[in-house]
Amino acid sequence: MKLGCIADDFTGATDLANNLVRAGMRVVQAMGVPMQPLDSDADAVVVALKTRTLPANEAIEESLAALRWLQAQGAQQIYFKYCSTFDSTAQGNIGPVTEALMDALADETGSDFTIATPAFPDNQRTVFKGHLFVGDVLLNESGMQNHPLTPMTDANLVRFLQTQCRRSVGLIDYKVVAQGETAIRERIAELRAQGVGVAVVDAISNDDLLRLGPALKGMPLVTAGSGVAIGLPANFGIAPSNTASALPAAIGLQAVVSGSCSLATNRQVMAFIKSGQPAFSVDALQVAAGVDVTRQALAWAAPLLVHGPVLIYSTAQANTVKMVQGRLGVEQAGAMLERTLAAIAHGLVALGVRQLVLAGGETAGACVQALNITQMKIGLQIDPGVPWCHAQTEAAIPDGLHLTLKSGNFGTDDFFTKAFTRLA
Repeated sequence: MKLGCIADDFTGATDLANNLVRAGMRVVQAMGVPMQPLDSDADAVVVALKTRTLPANEAIEESLAALRWLQAQGAQQIYFKYCSTFDSTAQGNIGPVTEALMDALADETGSDFTIATPAFPDNQRTVFKGHLFVGDVLLNESGMQNHPLTPMTDANLVRFLQTQCRRSVGLIDYKVVAQGETAIRERIAELRAQGVGVAVVDAISNDDLLRLGPALKGMPLVTAGSGVAIGLPANFGIAPSNTASALPAAIGLQAVVSGSCSLATNRQVMAFIKSGQPAFSVDALQVAAGVDVTRQALAWAAPLLVHGPVLIYSTAQANTVKMVQGRLGVEQAGAMLERTLAAIAHGLVALGVRQLVLAGGETAGACVQALNITQMKIGLQIDPGVPWCHAQTEAAIPDGLHLTLKSGNFGTDDFFTKAFTRLA
């Protein structure tokens, strides 16, 4: 294994894996720390965790367990992947996990420095002067300030990350990045001499990420969104290849399960409905009242699936989400809907669905766990950061299941229909 990756949620893991596959790496994604051998050979393994919103000590414990497993497989470099919107809180978990991994690696490699950048220009996430932009607006004006679990109110990544780190946080700005590998390495040496342990890196284009890649060769730990991944495979002598994304032929019925309440997913739900496709809305208050919404949703879907894809969603506007959270509590509302959507996803597969789109990080994680999926092979890209995958699971014997784990903020408005067309 050349590259060992630790991702803080399931959709983010496939986002990273997608970029590695496009750059030529054969990638397997494991759901949690593997307890069995990998299904196939891989240049990179992405261990997908659900640590983004866990208490920091639990996130650290799980991340260190993933690190130990990856080291035991011979990983030459470790990559800690977080969201391109830097989803986090003042307590973590980006800073605490980064420093825990640095501490663990320091004993073996002497590692005392790493970089941090969520830049992903293909999805309009750029970092300039240490500030994170989503499209043309700062992060805290992009809608992320209303995120139900990790509201982002500060776009200054140096300042924000410093609140989570005991090490000093610095900046490698765009002027340095534009000069390429030598200038970046010189800036790293300068920051290390100043006692800086983590440096936010500017990137406003893929060219910046490709210039950054060679400067990271040999760095024991890289922390980033998925964008940096496009510049790493070449460090291992790997070039892009179509064979890296080969998956079995797609069969079976089609469905979408959506729990994300991001602006992008709200648009995707509306586009699917406006196209005349069948959609079923999961009402959180009905679930809380004890109504068997899972049974209702599956009974509704059963006769419709033979005619094409169906959508089952709890996606809602920010004001509706806040109202539900106000009545049920933030954590209780989220956990309740995750359980419900996971049960629905399991029921859909039992009805013969073999092509499944899961929208939203927490939703995807819950559904994958309910389906007892432990490994996935990463295939072709649908939209930047979102690939089709294939998994073997007892719920879909013998042919397995094609699925895509879509981050809430990713994808064009027609993503839900385009995904199935792309797979076909």
